[in-house]
Order: sequence, then C-alpha cells, then structure tokens
Amino acid sequence: MGAGHRRPVAHAPQCYPNYKTVHRRFQQWCRSEVIREILVDLANELRDAGVLDEREAFIDATFAPARGGGAEVGLTRVGKGMKIMAIVDRHGLPLSVSTHAANHHEVRLVQLCFDFYLVEAKPHDLIGDRAYDSDELDATLREQGVEMIAPHWKNRRKPPTQDRRRLRRILRRWVVERFFAWIGNKRRVLIRWEFHPENFLGFVQLACVTILLKYF
Repeated sequence: MGAGHRRPVAHAPQCYPNYKTVHRRFQQWCRSEVIREILVDLANELRDAGVLDEREAFIDATFAPARGGGAEVGLTRVGKGMKIMAIVDRHGLPLSVSTHAANHHEVRLVQLCFDFYLVEAKPHDLIGDRAYDSDELDATLREQGVEMIAPHWKNRRKPPTQDRRRLRRILRRWVVERFFAWIGNKRRVLIRWEFHPENFLGFVQLACVTILLKYF
C-alpha cells in the first residue's frame, strides 16, 4: 500500500481492490481512528482474559527517519524524523503507542502517551530509563496514581528520590526494547515515507494489531 506516499506503490495482493482504492480507504481509516479502535478492543479483550497485565509498565521511544516530508517531522542530530513512543505491559504487549516529532524531549511526551492509552486502568509502576528522570514528571504522574521509576542522571545535584530496591525493576526494560524489535520486523514502520503523519501512525498501530492477534 502506498498510503500517503508521494509515489503510490501497487504491490498489494491480487485479491485486493485497485491500489488507489486501498490507498483511499486506508487514509479514511487513519483519519477516523478505525485502526485505533480495533487496537483498543483487542487490548481490552486480552486484559479481561488475564493476558495483558498493566500493573507494571515500561516506557521508551525509538527514532524513525522521515523521508516523505509533511507535518510533525523534527530535526535532530541524526537527521529529520519522528519518535515512536510506547508503553508496554510486563510482557511487552502495547498499552500505548503514538508518534511525535523527533525534536520533542521524551519527558514532555509522557502525558501525550496516556492520550493514546488502550485500557482504562493506568499502570501502578511506570519504568523508564534516565530520559524520564524529572521531579516535575514524578509529581504529575503521582497525582494520577502512577509511580515513575527511573534512574537519576549522574550529574543530578538534587537529593535522590528513587528507592534503590524499586530501581531493580529497570533490569526488565528489555521487554520494551523487544517490543520495538517486534514492530521493527514490519519494515513499513522503520522509515516514515508517508506525507501525512496520521498514515504513519496507522501503520505503527497495524503493527501492534498483528502483535496482539498472536495472543488470541
């Protein structure tokens, strides 16, 4: 599918309609958030079945270069691109996935991640790396019943605020890194070729749908 691409690609299976029809329908789904609704339904069914466990969650971001231009593209030291932000449960299954301009700091994107949250209950513990070391973020999340667990920056001058015993949970961050490896197997999300940012988000959400479907 060439949804949002400057040069439409007619490589859809033969059983599909004309690629222009596929292109148009995909964009309609992205704009009306049909794919997100499917993802929400799948996530909540898995939670009800006890497969998805949101009590302990992990947050991180990965960079996707942008080659198609368009809005919400940020300039960084490694070039223009977007950040794919994800919150996953203790098994590495997606609780939230969103895309943002890459020049935004991850601390400022955490609240936006919850705008894309898939289940009703927020995690009790949210675990991230040093990029999420922020007293302001800690206080904001604590008001929402979420405890942020992240190691401090080495040059931090303020007194430590993290419980060292709880910090051991950082060793399980590999589950969110594995999630990015899973969606990285879907080559369509490695680089943003789409002009419209909602189309790129749609492909990222589709990658998450394929992950959740494996648990049914």
